[in-house]
Amino acid sequence: MTRPAVPLAPHVADEPRLPKLANDRFLRACLRLPTDCTPVWLMRQAGRYLPEYRATRGRAGSFMGLATNPDYATEVTLQPLQRYPLDAAILFSDILTVPDAMGLGLSFAEGEGPRFAHPLRTEADVARLAVPDMAKLRYVFDAVASIRRALSQDVAGETTGRVPLIGFSGSPWTLACYMVEGAGSSDYRLIKTMLYRRPDLLHRILEINANAVAAYLNAQIEAGAQAVMVFDSWGGVLADDAFRRFSLAYTERVLGQLKREHDGLRVPHIVFTKGGGLWLEAIAASGCDVVGLDWTVNLGQARARIGERVALQGNLDPNVLFAEPEQIRAEVARTLDSYGSPSAGSGHVFNLGHGISQHTPPQSVSVLVEAVHEHSHTQRRS
Repeated sequence: MTRPAVPLAPHVADEPRLPKLANDRFLRACLRLPTDCTPVWLMRQAGRYLPEYRATRGRAGSFMGLATNPDYATEVTLQPLQRYPLDAAILFSDILTVPDAMGLGLSFAEGEGPRFAHPLRTEADVARLAVPDMAKLRYVFDAVASIRRALSQDVAGETTGRVPLIGFSGSPWTLACYMVEGAGSSDYRLIKTMLYRRPDLLHRILEINANAVAAYLNAQIEAGAQAVMVFDSWGGVLADDAFRRFSLAYTERVLGQLKREHDGLRVPHIVFTKGGGLWLEAIAASGCDVVGLDWTVNLGQARARIGERVALQGNLDPNVLFAEPEQIRAEVARTLDSYGSPSAGSGHVFNLGHGISQHTPPQSVSVLVEAVHEHSHTQRRS
């Protein structure tokens, strides 16, 4: 049986101020505050595995038609919350909106993924690059505001949100990969060639990206995002020293510019580096509140490595959702037990170790969410 939403949590003097929400588990876990059970949301929770998403995309005509229309973006953001008792909503958008606003010409070919018409291949290309006017991304901020309105509800005569809304962006390095390669890549040959042959050019791209990402996320916060996440999807493809210089250093620049509060309310910052387990301590020291983990990292060991510095988010293998219900429940329990007893202030947000597959059976997500809430609630009673 699914646990009901937690009531508005009382706050004590030394706790950060949080928004008034019917369910604030996610924000509390991000800040290592006690929760009645472990909150859960899923990367790509609004997506192609849901038939209602496919229907909305069909009406929109294309992915970009969907992502650039605030009404459609609101509709698909809310779809998984209408099916499942998830503890957070995440803005429906794409990580490549920022370079698109820079004039690189983003498009999505059916079955081929994102592609840029004008990738950065020459010194002149890089020289022309600039932080975009945030007005070009107004459709994103309008979607954030629209989703917040749609999440509003009346509780005991007081207007609150159902759950918090997460905004996001790609990391400076991950954006640069697409901007130089022109599309996804299997070997990252073009950007790694630039990295070793002309690091000066790559540093310029990354500096501009960092300033653009910070401005973009701050605008999302001002529009109503109550937490923000940086997706460093391709950080793990780098060698150790290169990761620190070309990925983490610029993620830190973003974090250093982000609003930590808005209207007096705390706004948690999350960093997820796919393949980043090697650099866990360094990522935890970057200035974020939460470190996202992929499925290759043992949660208990990660918790021991970072102590109480940050909360952890993750990290079930998405392919577990193709198993039978009893196997899904067992893997959820194993993941929660791996993290360990959730002592006060320990901070764990349950998630997948990467985005949910488009082929996932929707009923498997229902099993997962219910299992997370039930098992973690039992943990707290034992």
